[in-house]
Formats: sequence, structure tokens, C-alpha cells
Amino acid sequence: MAAWLTALERLARSRAKAGLTRELRPRAADDDVVDLAGNDYLGLARHPEVVAAAAEALSAYGLGATGSRLVRGSTEAHAALEQDLAGWLGAEQALVYSSGYLANLGAVRAVADRQTLVVSDAYNHASLIDGCKMSGAETVVAPHGDPAAVAAVLDAAPGRPAVVVTESVFSVDGDLGPLAALHEVTAARGALLLVDDAHALGVLGPQGAGGVAAAGLAGAPDVVVTATLSKSLGGAGGVIAGPRQLVRHLVDTGRTFIYDTAVPPAVAAGAHAALRIARAADDRRALLAARAERTVRRLGAAGFAVRRPAGAVLSVTAPGPEAALAWAADCRDRGIAVGCFRPPSTPDGSSRLRLTLSAGVSDMDFARALDVIVECAP
Repeated sequence: MAAWLTALERLARSRAKAGLTRELRPRAADDDVVDLAGNDYLGLARHPEVVAAAAEALSAYGLGATGSRLVRGSTEAHAALEQDLAGWLGAEQALVYSSGYLANLGAVRAVADRQTLVVSDAYNHASLIDGCKMSGAETVVAPHGDPAAVAAVLDAAPGRPAVVVTESVFSVDGDLGPLAALHEVTAARGALLLVDDAHALGVLGPQGAGGVAAAGLAGAPDVVVTATLSKSLGGAGGVIAGPRQLVRHLVDTGRTFIYDTAVPPAVAAGAHAALRIARAADDRRALLAARAERTVRRLGAAGFAVRRPAGAVLSVTAPGPEAALAWAADCRDRGIAVGCFRPPSTPDGSSRLRLTLSAGVSDMDFARALDVIVECAP
């Protein structure tokens, strides 16, 4: 075997020994597992209006966008979606990407360069971390959810261009970042605030407009918002929203926008239909909040230390990566899908089950899922 393949085999054995092997598990279209692992928070991925809108666009445009947005990939479906995303988020303009990951890479690179000081929350998603690295900016990692620590970093570099990067609802534990307090810090020092709103969009804020809107910061000229179309909207893709000058800059210079094939028109049309439903889905948001409370009570009564989540995602700590794997596998064998998060996906090095709540799951299935999670605990 070639030396480089031998090295990869050795690394694979080391990961397996540490309980860090990952597997792809294809699912059938008629899979009947109760899903507390996916991110379809509002249960819109299979909503009849969403599927019909996607099917109509699929028939009209075909399977793919056929090119990047600046070549042939921009369609009326994309433009309509971007217009309504901007209105929903309270931003001047919005720009759709083929994934939330690429949107985050593009957003950080657009607002930071080698002269910029970036302050990044310790629990930020990998896409934000990678964006910071790719920007070439000096990046200081601040303690999680600590505006005073962010202020101290910025005060140590007065007058320097600076960007503070955070999530709204954090993707592992589901806690809410102190957005209003962070904005006070950045506004007072002339810094920019970049917020990944992926896990709050559709769940928090007026009409589900997200954590930034909930904090009263929608449309602020010194706030940039990113999000995905793959969670509450049940589709695929990402978005950056902010001042029109930023969107112009992204279209002209953003590598993850210019050189990437566009989201298929059918996906854009389906996400647009989901957006319209999501804005009026206060009943679904209320159901998610009630289920979050119910989950905390049920798991707390079973002896687990579980915090009330800000949105629809929460975690339960496992003794270690192998225990987390076994716990998730036992749940799966009993028809319940849960997330299994292990290093390096977890920012503090501990392993967890991550539970994502969905309004698309029936009350009976949800109750059974909680029972199974408790009964399968290591």
C-alpha cells in the first residue's frame, strides 16, 4: 500500500480507538424513524405547499441551475426568494448561496482581511471558524457568550478595524448568544457584528425572523446576518443579509458566490414557499417552545442536567464518545433518531446527544421518543 494510504489507515485506527469513527447511513424515502436529529424545526420539508412549489419549478427549470449565479444560475425563483428573505430579516438586501457553510465563509471573508481584528466566540460553528482562518485576519477567540471579554479584546486595539463573530442560537447546546449586549460593545467601538442566525431563523423573533430580530437589531447598518435555508425552511442553501453595499461587494468579489453553482431553482422555490408559511407559523413556534419545556422536565426528572434551550435544539451530555455512540445506536434500534456529537464537533471536548425538536413530529411519537432516550441512557 502507498505510504499516504498507510498513513490514512493509521489515522482511521486511531479515530476508531477513540470512538470517533463516523458512518453514512442512507435512509429510504419511506423511513418511519421518529426524527429528533434533523433540523426541520417547523416541519415544512414535506409540507404540501412547499413540495408543490418545488415540483412546479422543477418542471419549469429542470433539475439544476446549470451554472453559477453570474453565468446562468440566477433565476426568477432566486430573485423572489432573496427579496422576501431581505424583507423577513429586515435587511436592505439578501444574497442566496448554495449552502450555509459557504455563506459563512463568504461573509467573514467579505468583512475581514489581514488588517482586521476578528473576535470569535469559542463555541462558534466550524464554518465561522474556517471563515476566520481563510480571511487571514488576526482572530482572537473569546470566552463563550461573554460581552465583557469581547470588549476587553477590542479595547486593547483601539481604532483598528474589527469584527465580532457569533451565533444567535448555538448549534450544539442551543443557548442564545447575548446579541443586544454584544451590539452595545461593537457599536460603542465602531466594530461590526456578524451573526449566524441559522438555528433561530423561523423559531425566534417576530414572525420567526430570527435571533437578530428578537434582539431588536434587524436592519442595523453595523450588523450582518447569515442563515441557512436547510433548517426551519426545510430546504438547502444559505443566505447573507445586510446593507446593499455588502451584497454588491459579495457579488463582485465573493469567491464562494462567484465560483459555485447556484442552488437549484426548485429548491429556491420550495424554500420561498416555506418562508411564507414560516412567517405565519406562530402556532408551530409555540409548539416548539412547549416541547422544549417538556423535554427539559422529562429529562430532568430522569436525572439529566439539561438547560432550557433558547430555540429548538438541546443537548444531553454522555460519559464519553463511545457511550454517546452506543446511546444513539440503541435509540435508533428502537426507531428514534437523535444526533450524536463528539469531538471535534463539540467545542468543549465532551460528547453529547443532540436533540432537535420538530413541529412535524406527532405528540404520540414525541412522547415515545423521550421515553426511549431515557430508557436507553448509558
